[in-house]
Amino acid sequence: MELFSAEFFSALLAIIVIDLVLAGDNAIVIGLAARNLPKEQQRQVIIWGTAGAVAVRAVATVAVVWLLKIPGLLLVGGLLLIWIAYKLLTEEKCHDDMKSYDNRWEAIRTIIIADAVMGLDNVLAVAGAAHGNFLLVVLGLLISVPIMVWGSTIIIKWTERYPVIIYIGGGVIALTAAKMIVNEPFLNAFFVTNPALRYGLIIVVTAGVLIAGRQKSKHKKVASQ
Repeated sequence: MELFSAEFFSALLAIIVIDLVLAGDNAIVIGLAARNLPKEQQRQVIIWGTAGAVAVRAVATVAVVWLLKIPGLLLVGGLLLIWIAYKLLTEEKCHDDMKSYDNRWEAIRTIIIADAVMGLDNVLAVAGAAHGNFLLVVLGLLISVPIMVWGSTIIIKWTERYPVIIYIGGGVIALTAAKMIVNEPFLNAFFVTNPALRYGLIIVVTAGVLIAGRQKSKHKKVASQ
């Protein structure tokens, strides 16, 4: 991938969208963990907790980018991303059981651990969208930092007011998953010689996830009424 090419910027745009729809949930964790601390300590906890979380995420993302170069794992990663995109469209998020702390170090530790666990989907999606380009990984992390620290309230309001944002994010993740599958080394030669099947699979996977997610959400709404 050439630096600052159309492909580079399209991958960067995909990473930004992924961060917007996936990192906002992690921002909520940061706010909840620090909410019972004194005001003067909350900023410190948010900064140090986010710094620790980003450091862990940076190592994890670089590791995933490297692992995705192993034959077969790009396919596995793509299949996992399809499931992540589907869950994004159908799962209702709940943070009612998230504890808050009045101890600064406990709050920081909680933020780092919670983000490491909850950020696995973000790590995999960003690594897949980066196509092995470490500069894109770094840019993705730099973008996710302000989102995690300042963006949670805005993201929640946007997604509640404009649910289509979630579907855009789910579509981007599904598209990333499909591209990972067709770029799998032992499948790539087949798809290169059969471009119609390549683009057909990308369209079917992306549309299939969106349609399945929409139908599942409708079914849940009907069942709850």
